Amino acid sequence: MTRQPWQEVARIAQEARDKSIELVQPPVPDIPADLPLNVSGIPKQLLTPAEVEITETPPEVLVESLASGKLTSVEVVNAFLRRAGLAQKLVNCITELLPKEALERAEYLDNYLKEHKKPIGPLHGIPISVKEHVAMKGRGLNAGFVAWWDRVASEDAHALQILWKAGCVFYARTTEPQTLMQLACSSNLYGETVNGFNRQLTSGGSSGGEGALLGLNGSVLGLGTDIGGSIRSPAANNGVYGLRPTGGRFPFDGLAAARGAQGIPAVMGPMSTSRAGLRLLMKTALAAKPWLKETSLFPFPWRDQESYLQSDSGKKLKVAVIWDDGVVRPHPPVTRALKELADKLKNVSGVEVVDWKPYKHDYGWERIASLYYCDGAHDDYDILTDGGEPMLPLSEFIIKNNPYRKRLQMEDLWDLLQKNEEYRRAYAKQWNDTATGLDSDGNPVGMVDVLLCPVGPGAAPPINEAKYWGYTAQWNLLDYPAAVFPVTRVIPDVDTVESDYKPRNEKDEHNYKLYDPEVYRDAPVSLQLVARPFDDEKVRFPV
Repeated sequence: MTRQPWQEVARIAQEARDKSIELVQPPVPDIPADLPLNVSGIPKQLLTPAEVEITETPPEVLVESLASGKLTSVEVVNAFLRRAGLAQKLVNCITELLPKEALERAEYLDNYLKEHKKPIGPLHGIPISVKEHVAMKGRGLNAGFVAWWDRVASEDAHALQILWKAGCVFYARTTEPQTLMQLACSSNLYGETVNGFNRQLTSGGSSGGEGALLGLNGSVLGLGTDIGGSIRSPAANNGVYGLRPTGGRFPFDGLAAARGAQGIPAVMGPMSTSRAGLRLLMKTALAAKPWLKETSLFPFPWRDQESYLQSDSGKKLKVAVIWDDGVVRPHPPVTRALKELADKLKNVSGVEVVDWKPYKHDYGWERIASLYYCDGAHDDYDILTDGGEPMLPLSEFIIKNNPYRKRLQMEDLWDLLQKNEEYRRAYAKQWNDTATGLDSDGNPVGMVDVLLCPVGPGAAPPINEAKYWGYTAQWNLLDYPAAVFPVTRVIPDVDTVESDYKPRNEKDEHNYKLYDPEVYRDAPVSLQLVARPFDDEKVRFPV
């Protein structure tokens, strides 16, 4: 069978995407020929006031307006279709829009509300965008690979089935990088997805299309996936909210990806323009009891009780700050954000702030990088070869330049998994040792509740420079839930270079040399809250 050149497949893919955007009515506005680096304000200039108001309304408010009939699903979906199409033109974040299907669904929901005088479910009429490698019945499922361009999903992913029954509308599918293993978003099919606040910086990855779309308010709720930071990196880079749940909490069946990773929980999770949006998706998905169908999931709902969010001691919520993971020092804007937030928390009644000493995070990276490609990345190489496509720079970084990648024998895998478990136990012991005493049963009390830490060693990196995963992948290795939230922006006049800093290793030196305040101008600066496994509810407490 003759294979088409990868460039031709990419042309077909991009043409199909562009045609899907052309179906939006009224037509998506054209953008200026000369774009500024920061394009975040352009949608307000080109959309109608009503469209701007709808698309910039938080999801928890939008849901109420839809359920009450104050807004119709048709007008909401139309507004998001137009803003998503505009976001594509500005930052290249869409693989396809679904205007026909979305508007048919919206009309059905509006008619249902009129007839039954009640919403169909907790997500009635709310538009949700979805990362492309999450299966959608009858639609392509390429996962960023040229060779997989013509694959079609036979059924919806489990999470999509649940959210559909809850009343949502799927209207946009978003970009991901080649191999899905990048904290950036570049593929040979669709090119580079950039950051709407500074287009010389990456949107993050691998859920980079979701992050970029949410950052420009082309979506309020989205679904991403995460095995090394792929929800948190794009959420942080684009100044939105994202949650990496504990493995086994959120439905996961129905994804396309190359094989190879073992022992590292890959998860699906929510991304949103608001903190409440994360709760809305988690609570809705878990209320459907997904564990009855997906037996690897744990059978308990989202626990919203205020008492659960309190410290084990019943007195103070204990927050430990990671200022530096001991491997790569954060850039000045990140350190400033940590200090500003830590200082604020110290003045909050019922909150105690302490420092956290990272436990062998360099060793943690060695553990996880050893298990990302247990087949030596043979499956990735085969798929890339089948598509005739070149390996992109950040794919080369995590595959070719990964010193821990090798094809493992069974005994090697057993040894690595045992070392992982030993490391997890050692980290748990360090957490237990933060206790201030024991209860009547001899269990520790007064422990740290959550860790406050960077999402990365800087704001969104320049294109092809997202090479340090330690601040996110550490928690994938431990399977700790982690939520990202925006704090501030890079301010060049304030966030000056540490001119006297001496890097401690090659990774640290690379990150240090990246930092030029002007290069990062306007970039969002976000932080991360981390909790112990199954304490997902704690990482969304108000900060």
